[in-house]
Amino acid sequence: MKNTIITISREFGSGGRTIGKHIAAKLNIPCYDEELINKIAQETGLDKNYIKETNEQSEQNWLLNAFANHLYHGNNMQDYVWLIQCDVITKVANEGPCVIVGRCADYVLKGKANLLKVFIHADINKRARRIVDVYGETDEKPLKRIKEKDKKRASYYRYYTENEFGEIHNYDLSLDSGTIGIDKCVDIVVDLYKHINE
Repeated sequence: MKNTIITISREFGSGGRTIGKHIAAKLNIPCYDEELINKIAQETGLDKNYIKETNEQSEQNWLLNAFANHLYHGNNMQDYVWLIQCDVITKVANEGPCVIVGRCADYVLKGKANLLKVFIHADINKRARRIVDVYGETDEKPLKRIKEKDKKRASYYRYYTENEFGEIHNYDLSLDSGTIGIDKCVDIVVDLYKHINE
């Protein structure tokens, strides 16, 4: 089998994390999601919650923190985490086939590995229902929470990649989990992965 890496980018509430884990289980390869955060925390000594939230901040917050959190060579704390994150993602990709959820892995690994870049999306109302029913989120203003999370995720992606989050040309495959379902998304990616690795 070729050393192909599946990267999963996803809208909040679309089930992308679940899809990634199920794909990895079916293919018997590792899935890196929370595991990436743990590895970055080990490398930096920073709190896992802080690392998790670095991709939840707006570009305005980065500009403010650039003045407050300088470390060295002009890098602020978020930039420092980004550099370590890139290194960790590259290392796990070099270890063999795997699924990597989020954290701009599709951009980080461009030109460094064989990639199958997947984007998972869904209608906002279906995502709102999912975050209440599956994620256990409060049902107060779920649409507002989704919009805020999507906006921050897009800002993070744009800030570090200079590309647009969700732009179809950035991905090999775009799937609407709200229309075709979680299980079918998994099957499609698994079948495609097997096909390109024949």
